[in-house]
Amino acid sequence: MASKPQRSINLLDELEATLAHGTVARRVETLRRVTDLFINNAIDYTNEQIAVFDDIFECLLRHMEASARTLLAERLGPVASAPPRVMRTLAFDDLIEVASPVLSQSEQLDDDALIDNASTKSQDHLLAISTRKTLSGAVTDVLVERGNDDVVKSTVNNPGANFSERGYTTLIARADGNDGIATCVGLRPSIPRHHYLRLVAKASASVRARLETANPKQAADVSLIVQEVARRARVAPGAINSQATIAHGLVRSLFEDGRLDENEVTKFAETGKFDEANAAIACLANVTIDLAETMMVESRSEGIFILSKVANFSWKTVQAIISMREQLSGTKLSDSATDRDTYERLRPSSAQQVLRFHRMQQASSPPPAA
Repeated sequence: MASKPQRSINLLDELEATLAHGTVARRVETLRRVTDLFINNAIDYTNEQIAVFDDIFECLLRHMEASARTLLAERLGPVASAPPRVMRTLAFDDLIEVASPVLSQSEQLDDDALIDNASTKSQDHLLAISTRKTLSGAVTDVLVERGNDDVVKSTVNNPGANFSERGYTTLIARADGNDGIATCVGLRPSIPRHHYLRLVAKASASVRARLETANPKQAADVSLIVQEVARRARVAPGAINSQATIAHGLVRSLFEDGRLDENEVTKFAETGKFDEANAAIACLANVTIDLAETMMVESRSEGIFILSKVANFSWKTVQAIISMREQLSGTKLSDSATDRDTYERLRPSSAQQVLRFHRMQQASSPPPAA
């Protein structure tokens, strides 16, 4: 049996003759033999040797039909050390049968290549990328912005996909009025708490608008029903992720150490840290985090007024909380120019009385279904 170097030299000689005078069938057979040689010894090749294979594959691909390109992509796609230039060539092939095995598996495609592909190629190419074992936030930014519904749902359902703040913001916008995407996003275990709440708030507003249009005389009842659905969704098992739990724990530590005050609440609100702000308000108003969250998210300005007055917050802090809530939900809490007067006229004793009613209501509410 010939040694590996001798077989390589013989194959290179054959390749030169094939490219110059060979038939299509002979070129395909040569491609198969080159592929066998590479795969069988891929682990032993140096970078220089892999570069030689890159040149050989690229020469052969110029003369290959789609079926041969597809077979090459299927065989090289799972190989970690596959020649990088030919993998990029295959990934950018217009035929998805050729591109898909590489886009979905190849470790030779970096984020720049994936972003370039996702920004310029077909929806089928984006769908293939969405199934990769891991996806960075930079790549998913493009997938959820440019992809169709199937691409978005595939990306969201991929446990190895990471999402940036920009990506989650895009997802919440895509979920508005789209029950399929909204469900996928809402069920994703790692969705940040503030995005989850914004998703629920938007879905509730959409449901409310549809039902109120159909039954204008029952608008008040519909609003209460939607609020209850939203409340149950937020306290359902799994709704609070590890990020929220950590935030709650940090705020509780500040409170127990005597370092939690109104200034901290304002800082949390001004930086859009909903979990921390909500937990801080709950501590300072002496209510549960669930109750504070319900009053912050489901009500208009009134719930925030009640909690803030009990905690003895200034109007500046109340404004910061309202602004944070509006930014996260994408909706205005109130159009009234008299909010400050309303808040300042609210007596602490009245706020305490209303809060006692909310505590009683929370205590008598049935637990969410498992």
